[in-house]
Amino acid sequence: MPLFHPDNRTRSEASRKLYARYEVAHTGVDFLAAACFLIGSFLFFSNTTQYAATWLFVIGSLAFAAKPTIRLIREVKLYRLGDLETLAERDT
Repeated sequence: MPLFHPDNRTRSEASRKLYARYEVAHTGVDFLAAACFLIGSFLFFSNTTQYAATWLFVIGSLAFAAKPTIRLIREVKLYRLGDLETLAERDT
């Protein structure tokens, strides 16, 4: 099956567990990015905290950049997991 095919995530128990772990990581990064941007936004109201606010925006931006990376790694692992299961079935 090709990358990003919805059936890859439910092909086996191992693929379901892998999908769930990466989905939790993706959601965690979402919350991290949102928190950084929200807190950073409030810190911009004061001139004395703008430096910290800028760093929170950089961290939030990195977190948003990590999201598609997490998804791509997950999909590649699911794809490879499917290949391994196909090879194992051929061997038996």
